[in-house]
Amino acid sequence: MVKNVYIHIPFCKSKCNYCSFISYPCISLKEKYLDALEKEILHYYRYEKLDTLYFGGGTPSLLTIDEFKRIIAHFNITEETEITAELNPDGLTLEYLKSLKGLGINRISLGCQTFDNKILEIISRRHKAEDVINAVQNAKLAGFENINLDFIYGLPEQTEEIFEQDLKRAISLGVQHISLYGLKIDEGCYFYTHQPEHLPDGDVQADMYELAIKTLTSNGFEHYEISNFSISGCNSRHNLNYWNNNSYYGFGAAAHGYADGVRYSNKENLDDYINTPTEHASFHKISKQEELEEEIFLGFRRGDGIETKQINEKFSIDFDKKYNRILKKYLTTGHLIKTQNGYKFSDDGFLVSNVILSEFLE
Repeated sequence: MVKNVYIHIPFCKSKCNYCSFISYPCISLKEKYLDALEKEILHYYRYEKLDTLYFGGGTPSLLTIDEFKRIIAHFNITEETEITAELNPDGLTLEYLKSLKGLGINRISLGCQTFDNKILEIISRRHKAEDVINAVQNAKLAGFENINLDFIYGLPEQTEEIFEQDLKRAISLGVQHISLYGLKIDEGCYFYTHQPEHLPDGDVQADMYELAIKTLTSNGFEHYEISNFSISGCNSRHNLNYWNNNSYYGFGAAAHGYADGVRYSNKENLDDYINTPTEHASFHKISKQEELEEEIFLGFRRGDGIETKQINEKFSIDFDKKYNRILKKYLTTGHLIKTQNGYKFSDDGFLVSNVILSEFLE
């Protein structure tokens, strides 16, 4: 049974310079897109009672209240369902936020990236620092008690001091959740062909990450996932579902899903998706070995790591014996820590997690 849904809203007013995600400025196609989205939902969704519903983008806040309502109406939700909407801080009014809350949306994620207005201009964000502050204050007035701010570290002209001030300002605003992402310049973004000046190198990014862990955990935040920190009780249930390797529907152009042991992706081209919304671009039946590797790879992203008893029972293996060499190696270096239930990364381990996890893949 699939209890979690991701919905991709692929529209943006403009593209940020670091962004290589699938998004389009052709907002005039929004009505046709929503029609196609409804067709896909009606074709695949089996009316399971949802644990989480997540609107990602793109810019979901380009939807009107009636458009949000139109989509949510298709799902079996309760007061216990975590419903998240990613929102851009610019132009968020108190009235709009109150209306979102009235629809049952109970968690919002604001794309802050930094409070430094000069850097915001370099990366071509549409908002200013003041917009984020106003958005958080209005969200609180609207009744939201689970507010996330997204930050990027390693931005052009960003120093450790600037990044630390960003984090301290977020803490002072009283948000419940903070997500951190190191800048990656991938093919398809403006910065890939227009390399920015004064870009912090990998060592500085690592220092920023360690600084964030120290700053946030000393101010009441739990480091519950490699990139995510929360006040107690405010973990993202939707994202934890990914890291627990559970199933989820992915609806919309370029969305990915995992249901009935099959990982699938939707068509990225907007016209192709609108014309054939029920045809997946790709699908892959996961083998037992692939499922095991995903369980390890995703589980180690969590702050509390993996539970070996659960893995042993699910896959009929002896985890400690099967991976003895790798475990011994990284326990000795201090990158892994033995827990009561299994293993987890140390802070240093998180910094080189991809290197370590590659050794678990067969």
